Amino acid sequence: MSLIHFAGLCKSVLYSTAALIPTLFYLKMLFRVMMGEKLDLRHPKTYYEKIQWLKIHDRKGLYTSLVDKVTAKSYVAKMTGDESLVIKTLGVWKHFDDIDFDTLPDSFVLKANNSGGNRGVVICEDKSSFDRVSARRKLERALHRNLYWRYREWPYKNIPPAILAEEYIGKVDVDFNEVKLVCFNGKMNFAVVCLDRQSDKGTTYDFYDRDWNLLPFTYGKKEHNSGTLVPRPAHFDRMIEIAEKLSAGVHLMRVDFYDNPQQLRFGEMTFYDGSGFKLFHPGVWDGIIGSWLDIEEHDKKNAKGIIA
Repeated sequence: MSLIHFAGLCKSVLYSTAALIPTLFYLKMLFRVMMGEKLDLRHPKTYYEKIQWLKIHDRKGLYTSLVDKVTAKSYVAKMTGDESLVIKTLGVWKHFDDIDFDTLPDSFVLKANNSGGNRGVVICEDKSSFDRVSARRKLERALHRNLYWRYREWPYKNIPPAILAEEYIGKVDVDFNEVKLVCFNGKMNFAVVCLDRQSDKGTTYDFYDRDWNLLPFTYGKKEHNSGTLVPRPAHFDRMIEIAEKLSAGVHLMRVDFYDNPQQLRFGEMTFYDGSGFKLFHPGVWDGIIGSWLDIEEHDKKNAKGIIA
């Protein structure tokens, strides 16, 4: 058995028994399997070590409503005073079978409010050919999957599961670009542009600083750079303004946007970029970026014990 297959087997075992394992022990085991290194939670230095530390010690009730895809919208509209940033919600239901498809337009997006990334997202471009069977399977699975247990992302633990329908705004890489802004202690540090989602080679990740200079790293492998210089987004300054307002008083927040020359839209917020389990290439950047993220000493001294 190869090391890759062995690591995959270890992950499967951990995922299947996650609810039985205390948080501290679970994160240490998962970090060893996924990152290939020992997790130091007493003196975290790297970016991804600090993210694991934040999962344990930085827990505020507000965080749950900010990662809930239903309630996050009203928060963003209130904080920014700009409702046009928020993609229109067409309906919210507790179960897939409750959805009244007759009230929905020909094109729409369905999302599980308790999922991160694309795990609980279904895009319908033409209702007449929409595969409801596969959509139901994916969304109901997402509703019953609590991300807290798999990655210990605490804000997801107590989200009341629901499905929301959103206005369809077009295709990524065609009608808009997906841009993610990572903020440390209320200041935007770097942006990630995700491209090539529809290509055979898979999604690429390009990192830029505040002045839109390309940074010399990516996720995973060198090939995960797009190999092109992405033009500065039309609303980049506005993105920074919004992201810094939303992340004020928070150690780490990533704010995702959809952008084209005509309009800027809010995507989602997360407090644990990549859940703290993505490898950088070159690997030295895990330590460099970690040095930018200040986990204040008074927080460490006053931190409570591990919460299960």
